[in-house]
Amino acid sequence: MLPVTSVLMAVTSAPPHPRVFSHAAVVASCVGFVLMGALQALYGPAIPAFRQEFGLSPSAAGLGLSAHFVGGVAGVLLFDRLYGRVGNRRILGASYLLMAVGAAGFALAPNWPAALAMALLAGLGFGGIDYGLNQLFAVGFGQRSTAMLNILHAHFGIGAILSPALIGLVGSGHYPAVFLGFALANLPLLLCLRGVRDRAPQPAEAAGESHGGQVLARSLASVLAVFVALYVLHVGIEAGVGGWEPTHLETVGYGAGFAATATSVYWLMMTVGRFLVAPIALRFSAQAIITVSCAGMTACLLLASVPALAPYAYAGVGLFIAPIFPTGLPWLNRVAPRARRAGALVIAASMVGGVVAGPALGKAIEWSGIRTVPLVLSGVSALCLAATLWLIRSSRTR
Repeated sequence: MLPVTSVLMAVTSAPPHPRVFSHAAVVASCVGFVLMGALQALYGPAIPAFRQEFGLSPSAAGLGLSAHFVGGVAGVLLFDRLYGRVGNRRILGASYLLMAVGAAGFALAPNWPAALAMALLAGLGFGGIDYGLNQLFAVGFGQRSTAMLNILHAHFGIGAILSPALIGLVGSGHYPAVFLGFALANLPLLLCLRGVRDRAPQPAEAAGESHGGQVLARSLASVLAVFVALYVLHVGIEAGVGGWEPTHLETVGYGAGFAATATSVYWLMMTVGRFLVAPIALRFSAQAIITVSCAGMTACLLLASVPALAPYAYAGVGLFIAPIFPTGLPWLNRVAPRARRAGALVIAASMVGGVVAGPALGKAIEWSGIRTVPLVLSGVSALCLAATLWLIRSSRTR
């Protein structure tokens, strides 16, 4: 937790900057991301209980997470329309309440259609928190926004690691109590919203005082399209490794228990990577960090095709992919400071990437074989690197 302390101290000692968060609000925001990660990761381990309680097929049970993601995309787009018109406290407060009510309703739903409706509602709040906090952190800390966003997203990983462990401890049959517990944990966060500035600086204002000055792009539409592609592709890799690493490791000769543990290490390394990059982000540009991340991710995926190196290489993928999502948002705000909906587009695209990745990667693997999983993903990673280099070349500093 040392990076959290050092970054907070750096923010405190920063030059004058319009203050968006109090220290208590920063801590509450990190707790909010822990709860978001926990909620998203709860659906999978609870599937056996869904199937038993409601008599569902595997595909029908999987609709719970799909409904959550659909709600998340809708939440991002809805609250983007309200951003700047409605105060930040109201947006975040409504989002926390929606996520809490949706999670509680999912736990208490009398039938599967009602449960899906509640998952959609929880996803709506999830999307609002995701968009609202990402947007505010991206403009609220000046040159330190990249570091603070990495800290924020690292807490999402903590929740995603802890909640499946909790389900494993109490048993999937007790999933209603776990969902209710996380729903109630949202409510105290409402008390900390007084520490959030109701009218945050706009991206154009924040970009003017960020590292390197305001960045202009040759073609705004092209730059936004490539940013969206970068986010869709890298989230596809993230979900692809998480979903297919166990199967690939078992196929090349590892035991099921070892493969499951190695996949947990992958997610752990993603969380650790975000904490580690926070102090690095105070010294190096977002462009440099994302370029190194994409290059390292591609190299590790190529190494994962060697069976003896695969478990360690996948851990490396988690380490390198970690900074891309949070580090790209401040860069986007500097490249396109007046494109008000740019942040919403890439955050929504990241959720769509998570949904689309499974079927698309499944078809590719069905055609080429499970042993080619790391090679297929390395090709996608190479596209991420190419997109990053294109974005660097296509923008210039005034």
